[in-house]
Amino acid sequence: MKDIFKKFEKLNILIIGDVMIDAYLWGKVDRISPEAPVPILSVTKRENRLGGAANVALNIQAMGANPIICSIVGDDGHSETFIQLLNEQNISAEGIVKSHDRITTIKTRLLGHHQQMLRVDDEVTHEITHHETDTLFNRIQLLLQTHKIDAIIFEDYDKGVITSKLIEQVVDLAKTSNIPTIVDPKKRNFLHYKHVTLFKPNLKELKEGLKIDFDARNNEELKNAIEHLKDKIGANMVMVTLSELGIYINSSEEKVLIPANIRDISDVSGAGDTVVSVAALGLAAGLTPTRFTALANLAGGLVCEKVGVVPIDKDQLLEEAKKNKI
Repeated sequence: MKDIFKKFEKLNILIIGDVMIDAYLWGKVDRISPEAPVPILSVTKRENRLGGAANVALNIQAMGANPIICSIVGDDGHSETFIQLLNEQNISAEGIVKSHDRITTIKTRLLGHHQQMLRVDDEVTHEITHHETDTLFNRIQLLLQTHKIDAIIFEDYDKGVITSKLIEQVVDLAKTSNIPTIVDPKKRNFLHYKHVTLFKPNLKELKEGLKIDFDARNNEELKNAIEHLKDKIGANMVMVTLSELGIYINSSEEKVLIPANIRDISDVSGAGDTVVSVAALGLAAGLTPTRFTALANLAGGLVCEKVGVVPIDKDQLLEEAKKNKI
C-alpha cells in the first residue's frame, strides 16, 4: 500500500467541472431583529474556501498527486478571490477561463454558535455558450498537449460549465489519448456521459437518472439497475455510493458490494468528492476495481468523521488501508 501511495505522487489529474467559493460568516446571536422576527448575527470571523470541483482538486492534492482544474468563472471580483485561493494552495490556475457573461459561484453560509442559520447562493446555472464551450475545450486540448495527464475527472454540479457537447469532445479526445475518464454526475447531463471509463453516481442520482425506483437492500434489484445504467451509457465501470450500505462496483471482471465501515459520522459534506478523487487515483495507478473501490470507500468514511468539507488525510488513510488489508 505504501508503494501504491508513492505511485499517486507521480500522477497528474485533470478535473473539469463547476468551481465555486464556499464562504463562511461565523458569529454570535444574542438578539432578534426589531425589523423582522429573525436572529441578528454579529460576525466575528470570515473565511473563503475552495468549493465544488475545486474540492476534488484539494483531495487529489492531499493524496500527493498533482491536480489541474479546468472551469469557467466570471470576470468579477470573486474570480480574483478564487484564483488567489488556488495560488495559496499551490494549485495551477492555467485551466481557468473567465467569462463576461457569467458570475463566479459563491455560497455563503451564516453560522451562529457553530449552527448553520442560512445559506445564500450567488450563481447562474444556465449552460455556458457554444463559444465558451469551444474556448474551454481548446484550453483542455492545450493542457493535454503540455502535460502528461493520467486521468480526467468530470465533477458535475449542474451549474452549467459541463455541456453535452463538451462531454462528447473530451471523452473522444481522452479515448484517442488512452486517458481514463471518471464521472461524478448530476441530473442534467446524467445520460450524456457515454462511453466513459468509470461512472460514479450516488443512489439518489441513479434512481432519478434512470427514472426508476427499487430497494437498494435487495441485491438483485440493485444489480439489475446498475447493469441497466451501464448498458444505457456504455460505461466500462459503474460505481454507486450507497451511504451506510457501502459502495457497489460493477466492472466486466467484478460485481461486488463493498460494505461501509462503521464510523462515528459527523458530517457527510464533501464525502462524494473524496470518493471520486481516491477512485480516480486508484484507477490511474492500475489498481483492480474492487481494490480502488475499497480504498475510496474507506476514504469517504474517514472524511465523514470530520465537521465541514475537508480533504482526506493521506497518512490516516494509509494506516487504515494497511489495518483493513486493502
